Amino acid sequence: MITAAETQDRMNEDPRWWKIALFDFVDDFRYHKDPAAVAHPFEPRDEQSDATLAAVIESLCDEMKLPIPSWLAGIPGCQQPYFVSGLENLKATAIVESPIRFRLRKVFVLENFLNRV
Repeated sequence: MITAAETQDRMNEDPRWWKIALFDFVDDFRYHKDPAAVAHPFEPRDEQSDATLAAVIESLCDEMKLPIPSWLAGIPGCQQPYFVSGLENLKATAIVESPIRFRLRKVFVLENFLNRV
């Protein structure tokens, strides 16, 4: 089982490949459905990756009808809007499509961001 803290460590070890670490966590959390994976907080390090991981955890907990860990309230959202795609022509679409847990943290993704094959 991959924990939120392990995921955050991996995301920050090599920022070029942060999405691999994030989606390994997404897949693992959906497979195990174990709240222990998010029971312990991670150390905030990077505003954008912290807010993104927090929004992912909240979204997955909503999806699986699990309680959202209280420690996530201590992870701040981004001060400036963060568009994960980085593509200017997708910003308007991301603003419209972002799930609520992401929007609340000023992280903007397309609606299929957490979809996996």
